[in-house]
Amino acid sequence: MATEAINGTEGAEAPVGRTRTANERLKDSFSSWFWGSVAAAALLHFIFMAFWPSMQADDAGIIAHELEALELPPEVEIPPPPEDIPRPAVPVIGDVDLDDDITIPETTFEDRSVEDLPPPPTGNGGAGDGPAFTPYEVAPEIRNRAEFQRLLQRNYPRSLQDAGIGGTVVLWLHVDRQGNVQDARVEQSSGQERLDQAAISVVNQVRFSPALNRDERVAVWVQFPVTFQVN
Repeated sequence: MATEAINGTEGAEAPVGRTRTANERLKDSFSSWFWGSVAAAALLHFIFMAFWPSMQADDAGIIAHELEALELPPEVEIPPPPEDIPRPAVPVIGDVDLDDDITIPETTFEDRSVEDLPPPPTGNGGAGDGPAFTPYEVAPEIRNRAEFQRLLQRNYPRSLQDAGIGGTVVLWLHVDRQGNVQDARVEQSSGQERLDQAAISVVNQVRFSPALNRDERVAVWVQFPVTFQVN
């Protein structure tokens, strides 16, 4: 009967009726495969080194290009430097004789009392050609502020209110001696003409306290801001 190597041991006989496994056959052929692979790798390296073109580093040289300066014609005429600033004059003592008894009179307000001031303007104080300054000590104020707020809400243009558009209008108001608005003019627009007109319409329905100058009622021009704001 034929015999085969079992478990890598050469010369060992396989039991009768038993077929050798692939693992056993691979172990038996390991030596031939190993040495064959080493020989093939050595041959490939030899061929690679023999026929591969040799490489040589090039000489790294520096090429310098000479720059040529061009003379350009002057385009801007440079003015001459300014002249030196003369030194300030040195003060000298004058030869004027001053009397040692010269005194400065004391300044008092006795000669300029409040009673000597000009009287406040008389009459109802018309609007005239436009805003003008009138002296006053107490500025006019709104008497019916709650009604003023209701008028603002009532005269707020619905389309602008729904669109969320608001703004502040600065008006010149001429308030007479009774606290009535005689004239209203736009000083600074809100950017919306309809808001400007609504502000003028509102202030014409508002009552103010009259301005006072030395306890006298006077007609004055005042600036008055009106703000439309979406609640």
